[in-house]
Amino acid sequence: MKKIKFAFGIHNHQPIGNFEHIFEKAFQRCYAPFLGLLEKYPFFKLSLHNCGILYDWFLKNHPELIEKLRTLVKSGQVELLTGGYYEPIFPSIPDEDKIGQIEKLSSFIRENFNFAPSGMWVAERVWEPHLPKSFVKAGVKFVLLDDSHFRYSGLEDEKLLGYYLTEEEGSTLALFPISKKLRYYIPFKEPEEIIDYLKSLATKDGDKLIVYADDGEKFGIWPMTYEHCYEDRWLERFFEKIKENSDWIEMVHFSQALEELSPLGRIYLPTASYYEMMHWALLPKAFQEFEDFEKVLKEQDLFEKYGIFVRGGFWRNFLAKYPESNHMHKRMLYLSQKIKDLEKTSDLDKRKLAPIKDEYWKSQCNDPYWHGVFGGLYLSNLRKPIYEHLIKADKLADQLCHQDENWVDSQVLDFDKDGKEEVIIESPVFNLYFSPFTGGTLYELDFKPKDFNLLNILSRHQEGYHRKISEIKNTQIDPTEKFASIHDLLGIKEEGLEKLLTYDWYRRGSFIDHFLGKDASLDDFVRCQYPEQGDFVNQPYEYEINKKEGSLELVLSRNGFVWVDDKRASIGLTKRIILKGNSKELEINYELRNNHSGVVDLWFGVELNFGMLSSDDGRKTFYVKGLELKDRKLNLKTEDENISDFGIKDEALGLQIDLKLNKPANIWQFPIYTVSLSESGFEKTYQSSVLFPNWKIRLNPAEVWQVKIIKKIDILSRMDPFG
Repeated sequence: MKKIKFAFGIHNHQPIGNFEHIFEKAFQRCYAPFLGLLEKYPFFKLSLHNCGILYDWFLKNHPELIEKLRTLVKSGQVELLTGGYYEPIFPSIPDEDKIGQIEKLSSFIRENFNFAPSGMWVAERVWEPHLPKSFVKAGVKFVLLDDSHFRYSGLEDEKLLGYYLTEEEGSTLALFPISKKLRYYIPFKEPEEIIDYLKSLATKDGDKLIVYADDGEKFGIWPMTYEHCYEDRWLERFFEKIKENSDWIEMVHFSQALEELSPLGRIYLPTASYYEMMHWALLPKAFQEFEDFEKVLKEQDLFEKYGIFVRGGFWRNFLAKYPESNHMHKRMLYLSQKIKDLEKTSDLDKRKLAPIKDEYWKSQCNDPYWHGVFGGLYLSNLRKPIYEHLIKADKLADQLCHQDENWVDSQVLDFDKDGKEEVIIESPVFNLYFSPFTGGTLYELDFKPKDFNLLNILSRHQEGYHRKISEIKNTQIDPTEKFASIHDLLGIKEEGLEKLLTYDWYRRGSFIDHFLGKDASLDDFVRCQYPEQGDFVNQPYEYEINKKEGSLELVLSRNGFVWVDDKRASIGLTKRIILKGNSKELEINYELRNNHSGVVDLWFGVELNFGMLSSDDGRKTFYVKGLELKDRKLNLKTEDENISDFGIKDEALGLQIDLKLNKPANIWQFPIYTVSLSESGFEKTYQSSVLFPNWKIRLNPAEVWQVKIIKKIDILSRMDPFG
């Protein structure tokens, strides 16, 4: 009788900071029912990876699942896999963090399950050739990667029924190829079809191994999969079919396969992830051309044979594709250097670094750093905890570095690794990240008392998949229709999304300096399709830092040009940002100077963005002092005249942002929405609230115009307990 060994792996993960109801839904519809059904089939061996985020949540909210898992591990039915505790993309973090995160999860598994894991789940199967050295140092013997990784090295399907060895500087690691066909079959094809496929791979010697490993959320959380897997009994029927054929299908753990089978050979894999990830990493034009080329190959029946030579980018491309992702990543690396500097302090008790490192490791959770078929980077609630944990780590480090409560520090460095210097200002209350070479813009504003980055925002980027919105508009998914994968489940979640497909030509932040054309309107400005007459928005500013005891002044200045009618008028702009050590206020003094030989009429405005996480929540409102506003939620587009005292009140976050002007202004208020993919289709996502004070100014030659902006951020005295 022909036989086959079958290794079945599941990876469960929720992003750090995800909504509590999402965790609970995943537990009720996926994690609990899967294990509940699994224990009824003790012959079915499972290799299981849960990220540390989930283990922490289970211990706190559903310890009964931990107990059930202990029983399954003790019986030998389940082997546990380690990984990065907070699920980082390994190539994106320092080597010492790779080792530290793996050791943290391995220690947790040993202490809670009396099991020593030897294998590991690699987040998003993002592979780079240098990884084995760190993995082996952390005690890892094997990892699971997509079969496409191996095919990129020239291997054919029949050579992927087992495992290979690789090494880096002599550190040897076993690599198991995950079958793409099984990833697409399970749980979307009928169990009988899967059995037929396994039968086609079986041999008389029975020494071949086929591997399935993928997201556990496919079994209940992905759209329509709960009904499919449990109500329609797909998972039970699958287990039954494997049981019926257990005389020739041998379920094995990966560690067992490693002991019983010899390696198929030595291999060196290229930089890769799964096929879809490398497509998503491409810039929009290349993204579309990739799709077009793939379509041509399929239409000509060439894809099955030659598709392996069609590859996209690789994971690090996301850091080039999205400056906001790069900012978070370099923010994490900046903190890494802080920790290393503290480690070099001879008189410091190194035990005090442990909580700092743990907060820092939490900021490495991968989900908000990239974007594909899931929301990822586009979801502010996933970006929020990244900054939250970075700020918490900052505060713990501050306690070790500063005894005085009235300190202000500044750093000048190429923070985002673009070859240009940024200015970072830190105090007990704020972190400010300025880019002098990009409009003197503020790109991060951390309010430390709430561990909150008020500039946790995303600009409106063109996406390669945006063209699909018109193609599938009004398309309804038939819930009775069978589907092949998550990629077949995409629809449009709301009407009118095509009207929101507008793109920002500059990265959004705060203190962005605009000179509007005479015909500019609020609607045009919202769409970022207005006449910009100046060259200040994203151009270089000179900078100077003046530090006094307990305070700091950053001076940003540019001599630029503004088109006034048909004349190119020379205009000087200076903005002085003043921060006092323990103050919750920022003082910004603007000065415009007419360097032109004639009179100029200017329409000048300062763009301020605030990432408030939601625009529809009635607890988040725009206010104008002295005016009673009936409905001023952040989802409104409004214009108010002659205003000097205004701001945003957020009872959910417990924050109030007060803005005071010494010269009244017209105030434009509007939300920024992006259009992106989620697992259930295209959707509108709130990113930021824009407040845009603007003035119409006439300046004579050499005349100077000034305005002072006071921005105060404070904690609301009465905070909504449900915020």
